[in-house]
Amino acid sequence: MPYCTFDDIRTQLPPDVLTALTDDSLAGTADWAVLADAIADADAEIDAWAGGRYAVPFSPVPDVIRKIAADIAIYNLFSRRDTDPPDVRKDRYRNAVKLLESIAKGTVSIGRAENSAQKDAGDCPRAAAPDPVFSRESLERF
Repeated sequence: MPYCTFDDIRTQLPPDVLTALTDDSLAGTADWAVLADAIADADAEIDAWAGGRYAVPFSPVPDVIRKIAADIAIYNLFSRRDTDPPDVRKDRYRNAVKLLESIAKGTVSIGRAENSAQKDAGDCPRAAAPDPVFSRESLERF
């Protein structure tokens, strides 16, 4: 299941911009296959960042991941063209990547449990030792 939907993208881009970014065949309409590829690339980028801390792919998709996916997918669409993406799109992409870095480091939570393997490999020290030779009961005789 993709992390964001076509509607998530359509609400952020005017129809003529969406068409200009996806219409490689010059048919005059948005190419949904191109949009699906941009979303899939965004999902892969999110999985690469979050996969060390969370089980991916996400299902259900947390709201913060949906937002990040939409911002990255839109940036991916602009990146397909030779034109420079608008500053707002660059900023949103940079912010999405910063948020993904924070999610990967564990300083920002997406509101669900982390992988148990990641918790076991955390920063806190762990020690293992055999059972004690002396107990409180065995030492009472002395």
